[in-house]
Amino acid sequence: MRKTVRVLSIALFVMLAVGLATPGWAKPFKEARIYIEYNESANDLGFHVSLDAEDWESLQIRDPDGTTIFSVASAGGYTDLGLTELFFEGAEPNLDDFPLADLLERFPEGTYKFIGRTVDDRQLSSNATLSHDVPAGPVLSATDVQPGSITIHWAPVTGPAAILPDGVVNIVGYQVIVESFQVTLPATSTQVTLPADFSASLSRGEHLFEVLAIDASGNQTISEGAFVK
Repeated sequence: MRKTVRVLSIALFVMLAVGLATPGWAKPFKEARIYIEYNESANDLGFHVSLDAEDWESLQIRDPDGTTIFSVASAGGYTDLGLTELFFEGAEPNLDDFPLADLLERFPEGTYKFIGRTVDDRQLSSNATLSHDVPAGPVLSATDVQPGSITIHWAPVTGPAAILPDGVVNIVGYQVIVESFQVTLPATSTQVTLPADFSASLSRGEHLFEVLAIDASGNQTISEGAFVK
């Protein structure tokens, strides 16, 4: 009996040592995020998802109540090859037409479960936290347009968006998007000068841009602006 117990113990140790490669053993996604993107200029809001894992072939996302809100499975050539990264944006209804309270009720705060399976039949599992704390949009100041130099300025974001004034925010960075140019900057930044070659490539006329405030929760708010070259 003692010998049998010892053999079983050794077998269990070996399984743990090799990482339990047997089907059904869950490992985390490399990335699993669900977050809010609010466009303060357009007054629209949506819920976005970003995830990453090696060679997954099926995925479910469940909200804090256990309801499946998203499900997908590979087919055809992807069945055996699998997938890696996935990013999608939920529709972003205008809050003048779609009440904010209804949106927040559909996507409650809390822990969202990401459950997947790889092509070699291993389970994936990660948790992601959704917060309803949304930052205010950056207040844009005049853009400095000079020959060969374009600098976009904004004021630091220190509080929540007016639509959710009771939120607590902690800005961790800003993102600036001008057509094909995109850069993410630290929370201390209040301006960015566009690369000279990119500025030179811009045609004469008006150009739209966005400055996003990014909260520690992952939620982000857009302010839209424009400059004339």
